[in-house]
Amino acid sequence: MIIEENEKEKEAMKAFHQGNREEGLRLQEEFAAQFREEYKEKDHCSCKKVCRYHGNCKECVAIHRAHQEHLPNCMRLIVNKKLKILSELTEHTLANEIEPPMEIIRREK
Repeated sequence: MIIEENEKEKEAMKAFHQGNREEGLRLQEEFAAQFREEYKEKDHCSCKKVCRYHGNCKECVAIHRAHQEHLPNCMRLIVNKKLKILSELTEHTLANEIEPPMEIIRREK
């Protein structure tokens, strides 16, 4: 099962946007049921960092909501995708003004 950009969940959102809440909820529950079954005993967490909260979305998100300093790693792809679209408005010149913190610069082994 693919979580990111899942086709069934995209169909659910399309139904919601068209005002068909009942169909949206039905499709969303199908996605959630498939997720629950497939990831009952598998790791679903896309975060590459090893931490105490890996795979425990509820506590991870609560921690990030509490400190409000940055987003969980699993949300970065979603937000960066949206920011990239906005960055096109200035020919991506924002990239020249951004210096990532050292923890992001380090190379993966």
